[in-house]
Amino acid sequence: MIIDVLSWILLVSGGLAGIAGAVGMHRFPDFYSRLHATGITDTLCAMLILLGLGLQAGLTLAAFKLALIFVFLFFTSPTASHALANAAMHGGLKPKLDSAAAGNKP
Repeated sequence: MIIDVLSWILLVSGGLAGIAGAVGMHRFPDFYSRLHATGITDTLCAMLILLGLGLQAGLTLAAFKLALIFVFLFFTSPTASHALANAAMHGGLKPKLDSAAAGNKP
C-alpha cells in the first residue's frame, strides 16, 4: 500500500513537472529561455515518472529496463539541449535581452 501511494505521488509529480515545462515553453520570450525551461523539466519529469513506474514494477526486469531508460535520458537530454543552443548561437540567433539588464539606458 505504501509503495503504491509513493508511486502515485511520483507519477503525479512527474506529470506536474511536465506541465510546468510546457507552461514555461509557452510563456518565456525567447528560444534560449524556452530551451532552459524544457531542458530542466524534461529530465526531472522523466526521473519522477520512471521512478514511479519502477516502484510499480518491483524488483523485476522491467524495473531494470526503466533504470536503463533513465540513465540514457539523463545523459542525452542535457547534451541535446546544449547542441540546440550551440546550433542556434552559431546560426546567429541572439538572446532577447531586457534593455535595463543589458546596461542600455533609455
